[in-house]
Amino acid sequence: MGFHWLFCWDDAYDTRPKIKLLAQIVCGVILIGTGTYIRLFEWEWLNYTLTVLWVVGMMNSINMLDNMDGIATITSVFILMTIIGISLPFGMVDNVYMFLMIIILGALGGFLLFNWNPAKIFMGDTGSMFLGLSLAFFSIRFLWNKGVDTGEYSLFSNMTLVLITFSLPIIDTTFVTIRRLIGGKDHTTHTLFYAGMTDQQVGLVFVLLGIVSMLLAFNVAKYMPVDSPALALNWIYVLFLLLFIFRMARSAANRE
Repeated sequence: MGFHWLFCWDDAYDTRPKIKLLAQIVCGVILIGTGTYIRLFEWEWLNYTLTVLWVVGMMNSINMLDNMDGIATITSVFILMTIIGISLPFGMVDNVYMFLMIIILGALGGFLLFNWNPAKIFMGDTGSMFLGLSLAFFSIRFLWNKGVDTGEYSLFSNMTLVLITFSLPIIDTTFVTIRRLIGGKDHTTHTLFYAGMTDQQVGLVFVLLGIVSMLLAFNVAKYMPVDSPALALNWIYVLFLLLFIFRMARSAANRE
């Protein structure tokens, strides 16, 4: 989080991508050095690698979602609400982390009042990458490593919990990657806009998807035992979203 100054610099002077990537990697290394890293595997090097990839991925994913009024803010609000809602019943959060999450959630709520379409203020790299780092940090603390020591959750359970909670940024990043591989630059938000939705309607779609993701994540955290076959049903939601964006990507490519 000490690289906040670099992202401020980027908003003003357009920092080169390699420098930003290096800063993101260093942020992941700092988390590892301070004891915050994913602990799912026996091999520490694999845990460290996954942690750095997750931190870099989330910083870029939230940054990429900041392409239309309110979208990155809405997505981050629901992710934080999910983490808080999962953590509180299980007593997983101490006062410091809960205080930090509530502060960020409150700041995002106030920010959304002015970031909703038509936006008067914008997040930029300064806010989006810092926010992505914060979400990566809290997810490692309270989702990735949930129940690892006690054996309460399996690897599949933990990955499902993270995938559902972060489904919106993961889906959008997947969509953007596919679009750029075939020569496009659109995001999921742009495709919805081209389909005839207004900016506000696109925002409401993300609100609805955020609510669904949050409720499914609560279901995974509270009701699913380690080896429950019903756990796989939550992947249907992600699969549906993936098929939907593949269809949108193909339609956008045909229009071009």
